[in-house]
Amino acid sequence: MNGSDYINIVSNMIKEAYETQTEQIKAAAKALAETVEAKNNVFVFGCSHAGIIAEELFYRTGGLAVINPIFFPGMMLNTRPITMTSSLERLAGLGKTIFEKNSVKSGDLLILHSVSGRNAVPVEMALCAKENGVKTVCLTNLSYSRSVTPRHPCGKRLFEVCDIVIDNKGEPGDAAVRIEGLPEKTGPTSTAVGAAIMNALTVDAINVMIEDGFVPPILMSANLDGGDEHNDKIFAEYKDNIFYM
Repeated sequence: MNGSDYINIVSNMIKEAYETQTEQIKAAAKALAETVEAKNNVFVFGCSHAGIIAEELFYRTGGLAVINPIFFPGMMLNTRPITMTSSLERLAGLGKTIFEKNSVKSGDLLILHSVSGRNAVPVEMALCAKENGVKTVCLTNLSYSRSVTPRHPCGKRLFEVCDIVIDNKGEPGDAAVRIEGLPEKTGPTSTAVGAAIMNALTVDAINVMIEDGFVPPILMSANLDGGDEHNDKIFAEYKDNIFYM
């Protein structure tokens, strides 16, 4: 298998994920739209490479201005040594601290991305959300997650503690390409699939807002004429719902 096979695998995986998870994606889109319309807050979090989806969704051309990333030192890819991220995401108690220090309140929406869904931090954040009246959406890999043991003391994985669960339809271990003579698989898929699914979900949420007669706060490219002025108006209107400025 080669790079062309990888492109086909990812393309098919995106298609399968969207088509088989339509009901869950529509439910998440409705929850996102309702949260924005109510002027409540939206947060997104992931550890290490899972956090790339948080980077993709916030302050994004064509995206919703009110999606707030949770970036925690030690969980991001600029952490050194990078292996620290693997240690910290397994640490029970840390998820509660992250949740409590990020202004998440009842009525808000928390989107969690974890491919394996087994580590303590995202599971604990979902548990804290439930205790505080915060709705949760998780993007995970169900076949992967069901094949591994949980690392949080509660004994549950992320898909077992979230309100809406979206399966990225990936493979256990994330990488999907086998090359003859190489024992390990290559070609990780979760970032490409996750970005496509979450952007599609956002488009669906925007459609819900339009159907409800609500003007969605969509960012324009700052490199288009009028983009800065358009965005400044949104930042002013939604200043109480934006935490990354």
